[in-house]
Amino acid sequence: MTLEVGVLGYRFMGKAHANAMARLPMFFPDAPDVERAVLIGRDEEALTDAAERLGFDAIATDWTDVVADADVFYNLGPNHVHAEPSIAALEAGTPVFCEKPLAPTLEDARKMADAAREADVPAGCAFNYRFVPAIRYAKGLLEAGELGEIRHVRGRYLQDWLVDPAEPWSWRLDEELAGSGVLGDLGAHTVDLLRFLVGDDDLAGDIERVSGHLQTFVDERPVDEDDGETRPVTVDDAYSAQLAFANGAMGTLEASRFATGHKNDHTIEIHGSEGSLRFSLERLNELEVLRRDENRGYETILVTDADDPYVDHWWPPGHVLGWEHTFVHENYEFLSAIDSGSEFEPSFEDGLEAQRILAAIEDGDERGEWVTLD
Repeated sequence: MTLEVGVLGYRFMGKAHANAMARLPMFFPDAPDVERAVLIGRDEEALTDAAERLGFDAIATDWTDVVADADVFYNLGPNHVHAEPSIAALEAGTPVFCEKPLAPTLEDARKMADAAREADVPAGCAFNYRFVPAIRYAKGLLEAGELGEIRHVRGRYLQDWLVDPAEPWSWRLDEELAGSGVLGDLGAHTVDLLRFLVGDDDLAGDIERVSGHLQTFVDERPVDEDDGETRPVTVDDAYSAQLAFANGAMGTLEASRFATGHKNDHTIEIHGSEGSLRFSLERLNELEVLRRDENRGYETILVTDADDPYVDHWWPPGHVLGWEHTFVHENYEFLSAIDSGSEFEPSFEDGLEAQRILAAIEDGDERGEWVTLD
């Protein structure tokens, strides 16, 4: 069976997922056959060019023409178009893969998760960092109890692409289009990774309460460098948060688009009674692990051996993988779940849980106090 895929969005994420689909038959021979059937967007000229470059058979300028007919629907558009097309596809019985954050608002995220429950088909949320081999390796260490009782969890995601106040305005800086700034764009990744790694009750368990601090540094940005027009920035440029886990563990989070010198620095640190680990996306083939009983400091493990997660599909040991490979792994798992009729994680439920925590962090900032999660 060949899965005909309709994809909404052809820019950054459209390229990433089209590239992943193209590589599946070469490196994952047991993956289902996939046809990049229809690429969806508004600008017909740009869409035609993108479809040719990305290997799509046809184009459509109206997603309503596609969602019921495709075997799979990928919603890779801006946040404000996540809910309606995804819900329509699910109501038509079409499996959906949606970019993160699941929606610009908690209310929309709930509607999407409800639609996924009713549809009873795979509905995946695009948290691609779950599919980094080193993260999977870390998950194995944690599940085996090698770090003992979890005490501290830290996550930060630092970028610097908005440091220059002359950087042009984009939809990511508008609350109506994006929902939030770094909190949703970068914080969603960190929250999901922490839920994935330590959210099990045998580890740290659920996040029970949070506090938050959101900050906007530049209030308006130029639309066009030549005409002097500006638009307001209505989302956060940076955030920080504190977390309290069910087992008493403490967590701290932060993200910024103003962290000068940091391009895509997503770092996770977990400290337990018997050891610690730390991971940086900028060195994504490595995991630093400390075992207290060995008393030798951190050991750097290069996660590229054939028996490491996913690595047997690629190159010989030491031939490192990169950011784009996380999308190949993610697409492999999602499309295989559709083909086999099995469940996929991270699901819309995972997207909703991340959204609940992000909304509580924003609420904590507005109220200036800790917020308890229901």
